[in-house]
Amino acid sequence: MDSDELREVAGGITEWARRVRELRGEEGYQILTHNDRDDLKPGEYLLENPKPKPAFERSISKEVRAYVLDRNGFTCQMCGAVAGEPHPYDVNRKTRLHIGHIVDKSMGGTDDAANLRALCSVCNEGAANLTLDRPTVKKLLVQVRRARADTQLEILEWLTSKYPQQAKKLTK
Repeated sequence: MDSDELREVAGGITEWARRVRELRGEEGYQILTHNDRDDLKPGEYLLENPKPKPAFERSISKEVRAYVLDRNGFTCQMCGAVAGEPHPYDVNRKTRLHIGHIVDKSMGGTDDAANLRALCSVCNEGAANLTLDRPTVKKLLVQVRRARADTQLEILEWLTSKYPQQAKKLTK
């Protein structure tokens, strides 16, 4: 089955691709894509078995979700995309954040806030149990120094709006 057939079956629902991910992840259906099998082309799907595997229990409370999103500044912890803004790698859609596990449940991870992070839909789709290290201060400073002056000023404005109390202390 290809994406056009899925779109038609879904009755023109624009979020049909998200629904496929839900069927795979939350309901346990073994829906394969080109990421799973080399003989499938991008946009082709294969339902390997009509019986779903038992899915993991989804036990992350609303309170924990809200805490993780707030702690992570409503920002994707992999690419830095901000919730509601145009996505930096796909400007045709706004950034939607999900809660992702640092150590996946399939690898023994838990639903504790310490093992959760905010991920945009683009990074969450491609994460596949991948955890990237956060950049060090040294690496970040190198990137900021390489940026144009107007970009550096934009970073400064963002930091002063994010940390207004600390910015006031620095200017005294």
